[in-house]
Amino acid sequence: MCLAIPMQVKSLEGKNAVVEVEGVERDADVSFLEPLMVGDYVIVHAGFAIQKLDEVEALKTLELFKELELA
Repeated sequence: MCLAIPMQVKSLEGKNAVVEVEGVERDADVSFLEPLMVGDYVIVHAGFAIQKLDEVEALKTLELFKELELA
């Protein structure tokens, strides 16, 4: 089973972005998505941004991950 994580776009350069979640930054290829802006949330899987999320949905998903971690 694979897990894709909601991450926030911190910087963009061409088809590459630096994305962050809980202080952890990663590089992600954003070539599959419509134009993005810094501050947008994306789902990242295996180094690729595969879907754009609205902020409310992204934060709700991250909160669920935290609850699972504590269980």
